[in-house]
Formats: sequence, C-alpha cells, structure tokens
Amino acid sequence: MPKMTDRERLAKIEADQRKLVGEADAVRRAVRANYGSLAQELAVEMLSEREFRDVLAHAIRAGGHASIAALKALPALSGQSVTSPERRPSDEHGGAARRRPEPVKGAASAGDGPGQ
Repeated sequence: MPKMTDRERLAKIEADQRKLVGEADAVRRAVRANYGSLAQELAVEMLSEREFRDVLAHAIRAGGHASIAALKALPALSGQSVTSPERRPSDEHGGAARRRPEPVKGAASAGDGPGQ
C-alpha cells in the first residue's frame, strides 16, 4: 500500500472524527431515551416541571454519589401526605408573589414606621 500524504492522512482523520461524533451523538440519544423511560415509572407529577428539571440538574452537577448521600441524609417523610400540594401559579416560577407591607398610620410610605 502506498504511503499516504499528510493531506490524505488529515482528510482521513477528519472523516473518522465526523463519524465518531455522529456515533457519540447516537449513543448519547439512546442513553437519554433510556433514562427518560425510567422517569415514566416515577411519580414525577408530584413535582413541577421546574422542580423536576432543577433536581436533575443539581444531581447531575453534584454527581451521583454525592447526590444520593445528600438525599439519604434528609429526614424521611413520616405521616405526611405524598400527594402534590396545591400550587399557586407563582410557585411555577420559583417563588410566591411578593406582598407590600400594610401602610402604618402616620407613615409617609408603606415601608416607613412611626418615628422613622
């Protein structure tokens, strides 16, 4: 077999890289689909979409062993209902609606108290 030129070797290496990137993407999609099917068996409806995404993102960021250890250290739910609590629309976006304090009599504004 004749010796390849540097240009031919580079072209072959780049073609191999493209093939490997495509193969890695296919395997990545298969792994994610498998994990997605695992989530179908869990009671994820107890979480909002944001909570579900945040829990998974933090668990992935921290790593499997650290996440499991942290979750196991939490106190067990004893006697508490495992049904989803009622949610306000503001809960879906990370927090309750903010209320302004009641104005104090004689205050210039709602944040002022008497003598301030």
